[in-house]
Amino acid sequence: MSFISRRALSTLIPPKIASPTAIGGAQDAARMQRVGNFYSKLPRGPRHEEKPKGLLARYQARYFGKDPSAAPLAHVIGALLVIGYAQNYYFHLRMLLEIPALVGQCTHMSF
Repeated sequence: MSFISRRALSTLIPPKIASPTAIGGAQDAARMQRVGNFYSKLPRGPRHEEKPKGLLARYQARYFGKDPSAAPLAHVIGALLVIGYAQNYYFHLRMLLEIPALVGQCTHMSF
């Protein structure tokens, strides 16, 4: 039986059944033996952490997990600057290269 399926089955039998008052006779004793065997096979201790899968899950675990930081804010600002410049270039700055009178004046653009 796999680790995950054993952990999933742990909620099927509540601990109240395994109380000493439930033992009444031989029939209950056998049942309690089965319950005891079932509980002895369940994993003990805290559940181990699973590694995040996928780009977004890893990013979320790194920046929003146990030690959150302000880096995502810097990432958003940087992405907006890059996208804004790309749009500005596409819609406005590339037109300057097509105007012959302005080509000599655009010394800061070398293409």
